[in-house]
Amino acid sequence: MSSNTPTELLYVIKIGGNIVDNPVLLTQCLKAFSSIEGKAILVHGGGKMATQLAKDLNIPQQMVEGRRITDTETLKIVTMVYAGLINKNIVAQLQSFGVQAMGLTGADANLIKAHKRINASIDYGYVGDVDEVNVSMISNLLQQNTSIVIAPITHDGNGQLLNTNADTIAQSIATAMSAKYAVHLIYGFEKEGVLLDVNEPSSVIKHINRPRYESLKNEKIIFEGMVPKIDNAFLALDNGVQSVIIGKAEKMNELINGASGTTITQS
Repeated sequence: MSSNTPTELLYVIKIGGNIVDNPVLLTQCLKAFSSIEGKAILVHGGGKMATQLAKDLNIPQQMVEGRRITDTETLKIVTMVYAGLINKNIVAQLQSFGVQAMGLTGADANLIKAHKRINASIDYGYVGDVDEVNVSMISNLLQQNTSIVIAPITHDGNGQLLNTNADTIAQSIATAMSAKYAVHLIYGFEKEGVLLDVNEPSSVIKHINRPRYESLKNEKIIFEGMVPKIDNAFLALDNGVQSVIIGKAEKMNELINGASGTTITQS
């Protein structure tokens, strides 16, 4: 191991909308998060709650490969829900568990800059692709023993907020912080891991490498929302992240110890 290889542990943990929308599961997850030894960043989604509010307000929603198309009205909704209600509820719960937590978006302290996605075939609207993570600012907060809770809203540096996939944000932060920390990226959601059969909770695929992933995609075993999640996992591994694990959010400690979930590696 090179003497320049970071040794201080940092866990970057992403929890999805299905966890956020379930008070019991969310509390279990946050309790587990509060017991992590070492530095930690929590990135949350919130898809179901935002979708329900949009429905209540009669604002049509479109999803493509698990990614939300964000028009002007939808951007208002996701900003209110993600950066407001969900983020501050998580922070308040973590404080009750003794965690010095701070809730932020990518716009706060210029943490995450992005650009509006340009795609020839699909207009994603106000959806951002990450350009830059403010490593020094995040490091400063972590060194003050602050656990950072990040909502999936970024900005372009010119006053425009952008809805950004929470899996992508987690991967981008994990990759950027790997220059200073030994980073482990964990995607926590409502299932035990990546499943061979979505109707059979025990059919967890313990290990996925690149060839297996391509095969599972071709067989339509892995599809929709899981595709960007695993794509982001491999991108993180390509860029210095130590490990990526996908599994049940409330089993956070088991995921950290490698005793649960699906572990993703290059080979």
